[in-house]
Amino acid sequence: MRIVVTLLVLAIVGIGGWKLLPSQENKNKTITVGTTDAVTSLDPAGAYDAGSWALFSNVFQTLMTFEPDGVQPVPDAAKSCAFVGSATKTYRCTLRSGITFPSGRAMTAEDVKFSFDRVKRINSDVGPSSLLADLSSVTADNAHTVTFHLSEPDATFPLKVATGAGAIVDRETYPANALRKDSSVDGTGPYRLTSYTKDQQARLAPNPTYKGYLSSTGRPVELRYYTDSAKLDAAWKAKDIDVASRTLPPDVLAGLNPSDPRERVTESDSSETRNLYLNTRASSPLHDVRVRQAVAWLVDQEQLAATVYQGTVDPLYSLIPTGITGHTTSFFDAYPTQSAKKARELLTQAGVSLPVRFTFAYGKGQGPGEQEAAALKKQLEAGGLFKVDVKGYEWTDFQERMAAGKLDAWAVGWVADYPDADTFGQPLVGTGSTMATGYSNKTVDQLIRDSQQFADRSRAASDFQQIQSTIAQDVPLVPLWQRKEYTVTTEDVGGGQYLMDGTGVYRLWRLDWI
Repeated sequence: MRIVVTLLVLAIVGIGGWKLLPSQENKNKTITVGTTDAVTSLDPAGAYDAGSWALFSNVFQTLMTFEPDGVQPVPDAAKSCAFVGSATKTYRCTLRSGITFPSGRAMTAEDVKFSFDRVKRINSDVGPSSLLADLSSVTADNAHTVTFHLSEPDATFPLKVATGAGAIVDRETYPANALRKDSSVDGTGPYRLTSYTKDQQARLAPNPTYKGYLSSTGRPVELRYYTDSAKLDAAWKAKDIDVASRTLPPDVLAGLNPSDPRERVTESDSSETRNLYLNTRASSPLHDVRVRQAVAWLVDQEQLAATVYQGTVDPLYSLIPTGITGHTTSFFDAYPTQSAKKARELLTQAGVSLPVRFTFAYGKGQGPGEQEAAALKKQLEAGGLFKVDVKGYEWTDFQERMAAGKLDAWAVGWVADYPDADTFGQPLVGTGSTMATGYSNKTVDQLIRDSQQFADRSRAASDFQQIQSTIAQDVPLVPLWQRKEYTVTTEDVGGGQYLMDGTGVYRLWRLDWI
C-alpha cells in the first residue's frame, strides 16, 4: 500500500512539474512584445535613443555588457578587458574566439576598430558619437586584441564600451563613412533580426552561433511598435501581444492589480528621468539665466507626477536620479516652492517684456506627452509671466529639430546609458551635449572630467554634487520626474521581471513560456 501511495504522489508531482515547464507546443512559439519606444535607426552609428538601443542590445554584441542589476560591466564579445597602467587612458580588450557574423566570417579586432571609428567619423546628429568624445584612436594590435587610446583619463570608459555606442558591426557590410540604409542587421548578439518594418514590427530569432556572456539565448520574439500608449493598451486588451512594456497609459498603470491571475505585473525602480530642456543660445527667448530661473520657480513636479502620471512616476529635483551615487536635491533646495512672485522679480531684473513668449515642443507617441505639455503650459502661464505655444512633432522630426537647436523648450526622457552618474553629465549638460541646449560652462566641463578619473565611483560624488548645484543655478534644464518601470505579461509568460533593470539592457532572452 505504501508503494502504491508513493507512486501516486510522485505521479501527481510529476504532472505538476510538467505543467511548470514550457510545453513542446510552445517551445518555438513566438513571444510578442509591444512597446511605444520607436527605433530611429538600425545602424548603431545613427541612433542614441531607448527604442533603438533596446533592439541593439539583442542583435549586436558589445565587448562588455551588464549583468542583471549590475553596476560593473562583464565581458561579452571580449574574453577580457582592462586598463593598461594606472592612468586610465589606455584600455585593452582580448576578443573571444569563435564569434562569427551571419555571413560566417569570424569577428576580429579590425571589426571592433572599424565599429568605433565609424561612429566618430559619421558623427550623426542623432548618433552616440558624443559618448566617445574622449576616444582619440583605436588600434587593432592583432586579430584578437584591440586597444583604445583616450585623450583624458576616464575610468567610466568600460561602461561606455558596454552601451549601444560600442555595438560591433561587420566591416564588410557596413559603409565606413555613411549610415547603412537598408532593413538588415549583421550583428553577433543573442538574436538575429529576420524581418523589420519601420514603426511596425521587428522579428527576432535566437542566434544559433552566439558566443558571449549568456549561457543560452531565448525564445523567438516579435517586437511590435505602437505610435502611442493608447494603441499599446488597445493591443494588450485585445490580446494581440503577450508582453506590454514601455509604456501603457498612466491610468492603466495606476489600475494594475498584481493579484490578477490573468496577468503578471512587475513594478521596479528605474533610473530613467525626464527633464524640461531650455535653449540657452543668444537667439532664444530663454537665453537670459534669470528667465530660465523664473521658469524653474513655476514648474510644479509634484503636480505633474500626481495628475498627468497618476503617481506612476516620482517627482525629480535634480540632474541625477535617486538610486545613483551622487544624487542630491539641488532644484528643491534652490526652488523649494512654486512662486510667481519670485519669477516676476527675476523677469523684471532681466528687463524682458511680459509675457515672455516661447514654443514648447514634445515628441508625439512618447507617453502622455501632450497632456504633460498642457499641464506645463498652465503652470508656466500662471500670473501672465509667460505665453507658451505648444507643438508636437513626430519622433524622428522631433529629434532632428532638437539636435539642430531649433526648439525653444522641450521635454524628453533620458534612459541611463549605464548605471553611473556620469551618464547624466556630458550627454545632458556638458559642452556640445546630446540635448543640444547650447549650454556651456567650463566649471561643469572640468568637474565632469575630474569625476571620470575615479575608478571608485563613490569618490566622484562631491564632483557630481557641485555639478548639480551649478545646474540648478544656470538652469539649462528643469528636472520633472523619475520613472517607475512597469512590465505586464500574460499568465503564461515568465521572465517579465528581468526585462528591464536600469542597466540599459533590454533582456528579451529572459522571456519564456510557462
